[in-house]
Amino acid sequence: MLSVPLAAPVFIASAAVIGVAGIRMTRVADHLADRTGLGEALVGALFVGGATSLPGLMTTVFAARDGLPTLSVSNAVGGIAVQTLWLVIGDLIWRRANLEHAAASPENLLQGALLISLLSLPLLAMNAPPIAIGGVLHPVSPLLVATWILGMRMVRSVGRSPMWKAAPTSDTVADDPEVVDRSIPIRNLWIRFLGLSALLGGAGYTLARSASALTRQTILSESVMGGVFTAAASSLPELVVVVTAVRTGAHTMAVSNIIGGNALDTLFLSAADVSFARGSIYHAISPNQELFLILTILMTSILLAGQVRRQRSGWWRIGFGSVLILAICIRRIVPRVPTHDRSGPKLADGDGSFTHRTPDAGSDRCQ
Repeated sequence: MLSVPLAAPVFIASAAVIGVAGIRMTRVADHLADRTGLGEALVGALFVGGATSLPGLMTTVFAARDGLPTLSVSNAVGGIAVQTLWLVIGDLIWRRANLEHAAASPENLLQGALLISLLSLPLLAMNAPPIAIGGVLHPVSPLLVATWILGMRMVRSVGRSPMWKAAPTSDTVADDPEVVDRSIPIRNLWIRFLGLSALLGGAGYTLARSASALTRQTILSESVMGGVFTAAASSLPELVVVVTAVRTGAHTMAVSNIIGGNALDTLFLSAADVSFARGSIYHAISPNQELFLILTILMTSILLAGQVRRQRSGWWRIGFGSVLILAICIRRIVPRVPTHDRSGPKLADGDGSFTHRTPDAGSDRCQ
């Protein structure tokens, strides 16, 4: 295990690599969206969302494997909340009109509905009996994967043959292919994209290892480390993508990367459940995660309402959805002493039985 003097700089360096790689990936992805004809919504949700999710996936999986279920799940759920907050920053940057007005897209609306469905399934698992297939996997975990696959097929279908379209205005930024430099072979663009994805994955691995070391050797609890530090650090690519996409006029990609990436991030829970060796991970975490899932569903619902309302300008020149999401996050950032999870969730014993532990006290954060 890394020592604290080594783990801290490794954590910071990993976060920096994630940020830089995210900037370059956004530019390559925008070119791919135009050259392939797939569009910003699908490229943002599937390819960019998948690639930028690699750091969070690494952190979630390795934390579960190391026997830190609360760190694992709070990183996944906290990452979704933090990434939703990044859209508020994008809204602040785009001063011409609200981002939810400019980036009108039926695909993004459907992805938001899919995200709410996916977030609801872990809530069902937490309130269901602690069933584990083969003593390892809860039935909800494969159901999450199947729901995501079905949902993404629907998103692709809507993108190809939409049954309705948002009314265009002078402030709507259409997802029209730009004139791109075709001197670069599309094969080279894919190679660059895959290379940057591998770089993000490697940085995610070192981020996960350093986060586990810091959690075990400092006063930081699993909830604080997962819900604040690793969630924010592993979500840096999404922030970079949002800022870069908004500045370059790829508004649909900015929103789709967040909503689609969040939908993909729910699959982290399935991966964590597989990696966790002591039964269902949904029954081995702090009950506070249930509240945070509900708050994330609320934030997503507000985001969807804002996209349907398409307010051109609002409070402080950002949409009402951005204001409410920001208020929810600020309300959840209540400083507490970040002590270790001395008491926490139910944990599966070696014989498959469950012992109850009370929630940890250090898990109140923006999720």
